[in-house]
Amino acid sequence: MSFLAIEWNPSIGIDLGFFVVRWYSLMFVAAFLLGLRLMKKIYIDDKTPLEKLDVLFMYVFISMLIGMRLGDVFFYSWDYYQNHLLEIFLPIKESANDSLFGIIKGWKFTGFTGFASHGAAIGIPIAMYFYAKKHLKKPWLFILDRLAIMVALAGFFIRLGNFFNSEIYGKETGSNFGVIFKAAGETTARHPTQLYEAFSYLALFFVMWHLFWKTKRREQIGYLFGLFMVVLWSLRFVIEFLKEPQVQQRGEEWLFSPLNTGQVLSIPLVLIGVWLMLRKSKKEVQ
Repeated sequence: MSFLAIEWNPSIGIDLGFFVVRWYSLMFVAAFLLGLRLMKKIYIDDKTPLEKLDVLFMYVFISMLIGMRLGDVFFYSWDYYQNHLLEIFLPIKESANDSLFGIIKGWKFTGFTGFASHGAAIGIPIAMYFYAKKHLKKPWLFILDRLAIMVALAGFFIRLGNFFNSEIYGKETGSNFGVIFKAAGETTARHPTQLYEAFSYLALFFVMWHLFWKTKRREQIGYLFGLFMVVLWSLRFVIEFLKEPQVQQRGEEWLFSPLNTGQVLSIPLVLIGVWLMLRKSKKEVQ
């Protein structure tokens, strides 16, 4: 065991006596509240009516949840969910020894426990296409350039939530600064990959925020979104080498071995980002 390793065993949240507010949920709330505040500043500068910001919130929130949920189902957990289709849409699981609310035997309430960021990377842009077309009357990439800044910030908070939950951690490390995730039953130090990602995303947010306000990159439609795609998914690709697998791969049967699912899904997203950054684009239409 590393001498300086940090033992991490936090409470799951704030206990109100009748309800526990999870740290992970608080991180989600913080991401949306701060994101809305900063997006309001951008909307004012763009002279976009602020009532359209409330609509944006609903589009992003719903598409993110649906995208992340279906991303986990189809990219990571289809072997399970193909035989438990009801659990895709409802926050319950089969359990022979439990009963749902003490009434329905054979089921237990679990909440939605599986989410995948690659699903959000598909769901949110699709929703933004309809939002831009119906509410902004602006190019699709106009809103994606701006929203990507907020998503980078949200990524910081979400990965902090993963750290509090002692999930998505890394492989064992001999580093003195590893973390022992005692809440997850670990006894050896592991890479705190949640923090690696969190602070990388925070740095990306500050870079994009600077480029938007202090340079003319905002006038190159698609550039900021492309930068976001290249940097975020490249970081994800690299950090995945330090993570414990989230799903059990099939050894030599895995077509892309030694890459894992998250890395394979990141490659096309990086390539899309490169194309957006290098392509010639018209300046923003006022």
